[in-house]
Amino acid sequence: MMEPSEEEEGGVLISELKRQLERKDLNPEKKISLLNNALTEVLNLAAVQTNSSSLAQVKSQLYHSGILNHCVQMLSLHPSRLRDNWTASATLAHLTSSCCVGVDPGSQFQAFHRVFLPSVIDVLLPLACRLMSQAESSSVFRKVMDSVGWLLSAHTHLTTQVLSSAYYEQIQMCDDIAVGLLCIQMWIQICTVNRNFLSDLSNDSVLLLLNEVVGQLALSSDSAVGGASITLMLLMAKQLGLRLQPLLLKFIGLDSLLEKDWRGRGFDQELDLLIAIVQSDKSESSQMEVSTERMQAACVIQAAWRSFQTRRRVKSLNRAASTLQRRYRARRRQQQEQRDAQHWEEELRYQVCMRRQQARRQFHQKQRQLLQLLPPEQVQSYLQECERRAAVVIQSFWRGFRERRIYKSTLQHTLKQKHTQQQAARTLQRAVRCFLEKCRAAKAPPLTPLWIGQKGLTDCRRVELKQQVETYISAHRSSAVSLEECVSLHEEVQLLLQAELQKGEQQQREEQWVETLLAYTHTQLELLQDAPALSVVTVMQAESFLSPSASIAARARNAHNAVLQASRLPWWRTLGEPDTSSESGPALLLELGAELGEPFTGGSADTLRWTELKTKCPQRCSTSKPAALVEDSGRARHQLGVRPRS
Repeated sequence: MMEPSEEEEGGVLISELKRQLERKDLNPEKKISLLNNALTEVLNLAAVQTNSSSLAQVKSQLYHSGILNHCVQMLSLHPSRLRDNWTASATLAHLTSSCCVGVDPGSQFQAFHRVFLPSVIDVLLPLACRLMSQAESSSVFRKVMDSVGWLLSAHTHLTTQVLSSAYYEQIQMCDDIAVGLLCIQMWIQICTVNRNFLSDLSNDSVLLLLNEVVGQLALSSDSAVGGASITLMLLMAKQLGLRLQPLLLKFIGLDSLLEKDWRGRGFDQELDLLIAIVQSDKSESSQMEVSTERMQAACVIQAAWRSFQTRRRVKSLNRAASTLQRRYRARRRQQQEQRDAQHWEEELRYQVCMRRQQARRQFHQKQRQLLQLLPPEQVQSYLQECERRAAVVIQSFWRGFRERRIYKSTLQHTLKQKHTQQQAARTLQRAVRCFLEKCRAAKAPPLTPLWIGQKGLTDCRRVELKQQVETYISAHRSSAVSLEECVSLHEEVQLLLQAELQKGEQQQREEQWVETLLAYTHTQLELLQDAPALSVVTVMQAESFLSPSASIAARARNAHNAVLQASRLPWWRTLGEPDTSSESGPALLLELGAELGEPFTGGSADTLRWTELKTKCPQRCSTSKPAALVEDSGRARHQLGVRPRS
């Protein structure tokens, strides 16, 4: 007999392994051990063959036979079922990733790349995350991460899934320096093994990888981590070329970070090369940096906040798990209590029904026994009596129901009719009251006029009233006052009334004049408060402060020139001048008011004294000016909010 070839022997081993995996008496530990031994034997047997395609054929047979799916199922089991056998799990993960590289799925190409490979990543990353928390499993963790890197180097489309995974984010947020260094070394190994790895990635995936590298540079202070991160960025710049420039522009301040934190660590040559790459297009993208500065700041803040949230979420996992378990147990206890209460209620309802049925059965049995005891001639009369009583009960119930329904409908109709009558009575009362008020208002006498000049008093009415007054006076002559005295008294009253009316009109004109002056004064004060400084004033604004009166403008110009001349005099020229403020202040106010045609509202007492002194002695005032005038003018401007003019 001919001995089987090596390919046939590999197929026999795969068939035997599949048969043994279908046994139900194997526990997870034995299955993992069986898979490790069988896969190692099959791969070693295929590797020593001279045919280069034999290894790919064996891996394809493993995938089509479903053994790789068994491997994924074993790796996805809970750690408690594996009894913390991390070494065997890591070995199985390494063998699974090796079998996924170089497989020819054939017609199942879409299912292999879109379903099976993502499921392998989904079991490898949680396994690596569990091994990261084990202090004694550093070598096993490295083995699992190498398996992930080996799988990514052959299947580039899985990179986005790895970078966006929550488990990989937990691995990134680990405070252990060795874990961060291992992650960076994994990406360096991938880029080294597959030189087209980065060029096949999308810009979003490259940006995620850059975020990880820059985050390590910003958060870590270890020289090994910094050197590995700089090496990875140089590899990315070498493989991506011009694609990396716009992505590096998103990291504003990267060159200053490298220069400040990583200078003098033993890799200055690589650091200078990376800084030169970062700053190569800095001059051309200066305008873009200004526009993207806020976006980068927001990204940094979001990254810091997300990292803080992730760390806090990782720390609170135990508390969250206990809270979830407590709420689940409480919910399950509540549901159980509800089910028990419903069960007892149904049981009670069933017991009640059964007791009613038993009572009815006993009643019928007793009735039948009584019927058996009765004589035959009395049975018919007894049944008729029972029917009559039943008819009476039914009729009584029906009459009660009918009377209650009639009473209810009658009561509702009565209440509705009563409400309608009340509404109608209110409407009638309201209408009657309005009519009575109108009648009273029509019958009320008209009000007497309060004064003579009331509207509606015509000349005819005035003559008629005068005639009535004369008739009344002639009919009721006074014995104490003569006719001439009455006429004189009447004329005096008319004169007083006329004077009073004229006085009212004059007072009204004075009030209008005062209101006009107050409005004018307030307008001028608001203009002075809002006046700009001389350094920024324009010609149009300056003309708005000029008076329309030529005499007022001339006098103001003369006063201003006098003040300027007095301010240039030495102080000893102002000594010995008399103080005439108390004598000339009110008089000067009246004079200025009479001359300007309106009350004078500006200036202090010293200003008034200076103006009066200038009016009386112009030659003397042209040589001096009191210093208090300058202080008061500055104080007045400060109170009014007017800025000083230079």
